[in-house]
Amino acid sequence: MEQYIQPFIKVCETVFRDFCQTEVTPGRVFFVTKHETHWDISGIIGLSGDASGAVAISMMDVTAFKIASTLTGAEHTSIDDDVTDAVGELINIIAGNVKKDFEDQLRIKISLPSIVKGKSHTIVWPSEKTRIICIPFTVFSDQEFCLSVAMDTQK
Repeated sequence: MEQYIQPFIKVCETVFRDFCQTEVTPGRVFFVTKHETHWDISGIIGLSGDASGAVAISMMDVTAFKIASTLTGAEHTSIDDDVTDAVGELINIIAGNVKKDFEDQLRIKISLPSIVKGKSHTIVWPSEKTRIICIPFTVFSDQEFCLSVAMDTQK
């Protein structure tokens, strides 16, 4: 699993720079439990094919507001349709680019994004035995988000 983490970091750095006009700084990667969360909104994409599992981006509402404002040009102060669309599009772009990076090694299909919102919500992951890796990032110099990856490879 660890050999697959670097492409996720690289893609997040590129996506945030190109689409959100901001730099992100990855933190120390760690394993999380299935029920560990303190975020306000998450965008989730399922993986199938040579690798199965899911990828999720989770953040506090203020971070999602700032991302949506950057993408739409309008100010956001609640988790409205534009904010959920922005989070969904972000995870879709990240998963799509990582899928492209893995084309030589793994054939992966990605699902449509799903959004989970609510204070300290829970993400139910596809498999009980898959370890979940959290890649924390700092964004906008003082905010955080987490890219969580749970992936079992068939190869």
